[in-house]
This record gives sequence, C-alpha cells and structure tokens, in this order.
Amino acid sequence: MQTHFSAAFAAIKLDLERIVDEVVAPNAAAVDRDCRWPAESLAALAAARLTGLQVPARLGGHGGGLSALLMATELIGTACPSTALCFGMHCVGSAVIAAKATAWQEEHYLRPIAAGEHLTTLALSESGSGAHFYLPATTLSPDGDGFLVHGSKQFVTNGGHADSYVISTLAAGAEDGDFSCLVVDAGTPGLSWLAPWEGFGMRGNSSRGMGLDGARVGAHHLLGEQGDQVWYVFEVVAPYFLMAMAGTYLGLAQSALDAAGEHLRNRRYDHSGESLRDVETLQTRYASMWMAVEKTRALVYEAARRGDAGDPDALPWILACKADAGDTAVLLANEAMTICGGAAYRENSRVGQMLRDARACHVMSPTTDLLRLWTGRSLLGLPLL
Repeated sequence: MQTHFSAAFAAIKLDLERIVDEVVAPNAAAVDRDCRWPAESLAALAAARLTGLQVPARLGGHGGGLSALLMATELIGTACPSTALCFGMHCVGSAVIAAKATAWQEEHYLRPIAAGEHLTTLALSESGSGAHFYLPATTLSPDGDGFLVHGSKQFVTNGGHADSYVISTLAAGAEDGDFSCLVVDAGTPGLSWLAPWEGFGMRGNSSRGMGLDGARVGAHHLLGEQGDQVWYVFEVVAPYFLMAMAGTYLGLAQSALDAAGEHLRNRRYDHSGESLRDVETLQTRYASMWMAVEKTRALVYEAARRGDAGDPDALPWILACKADAGDTAVLLANEAMTICGGAAYRENSRVGQMLRDARACHVMSPTTDLLRLWTGRSLLGLPLL
C-alpha cells in the first residue's frame, strides 16, 4: 500500500490535528493520572474514519502506508503517547489482517474497521519469550472445522477494549518460527483477561495479559496458511509496528522540546528581569535538543518513504527507527526535566510523564538492543534470526 501525498493525505492530517486539539489533548492528563484507556480519543478517531488508515481504499479505507502511520502517531504522540500507542497498535493489527485477507476477512474485519465500527490490535508478546516475540508458545490445535488455542499473551495494548485481537500461535508439530497468525474476536469463549494495567509509563494503553484456555476459532480466522507467518514478521509486523512506535516517540520528543522552549521563554528572574532564554548555556542545550529531534525526524521519515516505495534496502532504515526515536525521546525528556527545574518535579507533572512514557521504548519488544543487533546484521548482509 502506498501513501499518496495528495489532497487526501492533507485532509487526513487536518482531521488528525483537529481531533488532537479538541479531544486527545484535553483528555491526556486524565488518561495518565487515572490509568484510563483513552475511549474518547479512540471514539473520535473512529468517528472520523481514521481507524481505517491502513485499510485498502477499495474496502473503504485510506490505503495508507508507513508514512501515513508515522505522521498520525507523531501528531497524536505530541499530546498523549498512550493514545498514540493504542491507535498505532490498531493500525498495525489492521495492516496484518489486510496483508493476506480473504474475502470473508475483508467483510468481517476490514470493512468495519474502515467504517470506524471495529477496533483491532496485535497480541504477540508472551512472558516466556521476552523480546523474541516471533517464538510463541501459545498452541494452535485442529478441532473439526476450526482450531483450539491454548496459552497466554502479555502486554496486549487495547486489552479488554478491542473488538478483535491478532495473535501468534505455534501449530502442533511446527518448528520454532513457523508460527501461525489468526484473529480472535472479543468475547470468544476461553478468552479471559488478567489484572488491569497499572504501568509506570504509557499508563492509558491497557496493556493487559490475555488468557486463552481452549478458545475455539473457525478456520476462516486464520491469516494466510498454517506455519507461514514468519513472513509477516519482517514484511508486515515489524515495519508497521516500528513505524507506529517511532512516530509515537518522535511526537513525545517534540513535546519535550516544546515544553523546554516554553519554560525558557517564560521563566524570568525577579532580581534582573532576565529570561532563561538569555542564558547562553541553556541556549546551547536547547539547540542540541532541537538538532536531536530533527535528525531523528529525518531518519524515520526517510525510512517510511523507502518502505512505501518498496526500496530493497529499506530494512535497516526501518529497524533503526524505533531505537533512534526511543533514544531521542529519553534524551529530550531528561533534558526537559533539567531545564524546567523544580516545576518538572511536581507529582504528575507533564514533563515527568514524558520521561516515564519515554522509558517504555527500551523494554517494548523488539527492544532497543535487539533492534541495533538486527540493524547491524542487516547492514552486514547477515540473517536477522
């Protein structure tokens, strides 16, 4: 799917900016403070049919690619990283379904998603596999004209709120890596939820654990063929997931830069009337922050462009995106904490939230260390796995 930088693309951006200003930003503080899933923001995005960003145009969606997803999560992430994560994971799940959708899956998932009537998400992580999300222990067993699923998933964004979940399983007798993807509907007997999410950061994303105790799904819920989903890992899951996360953390970094700039312009000394922006040391620190954001922005948008264009050399660019954006977000949030001084250390301060949210990037699979490893292997012509 290609992103078209056209009037339609500009209209999507205008809709996103309006929703961020009118809905996402006003609810952001409560989402973080109360560990609350951003229902109002997701409803507004769905009402504007922006939840169909990754659905092909022929099915009523926008047919957006990596650039569109990057742009969307960056805009949302400047106001509420939790909402950006929730929206981004829905888009990733949509892209995975769309990659090999059957006619039945198009009608039951993609058309409702495009109409703003269905929310999906990705559920790959497991406690036993850690960062190796492509090695599930959840099993898929034949059962008549369908399958039984046994296992558990961890850190399922939108957990308990989505209408469907794209999960990974290991078919009976399959080797490691030969996993199968399928869509499990909310309310499926045998699907249960663990404790509500109460995170240190990204507090509104409802990243809950999922239990699957003999959950039965029909054969038509299988994506592609059994055991062929290692294809999804680097062709669909990784590019869309990494771009969604890169946009989220780029938006967070931009908001940290904005907070530091606002403080430098507005904070004055009573004894002299001098503004903090007049202090040369702070000028240089702020310049370094700005340069870091712009270097990351250049990298991730170039990676998205290469991915959308089908560049055969796009993989290392895409792999580097989340790692670099995460590093930049942590750096800038930390610098903003220092520049904003005591005001940033108040409980539930906006800058303090940025630092908490930014730290999540390094532990979210694939981790920063794993992405650097994969990037190096890709550049050196070595297999990633």
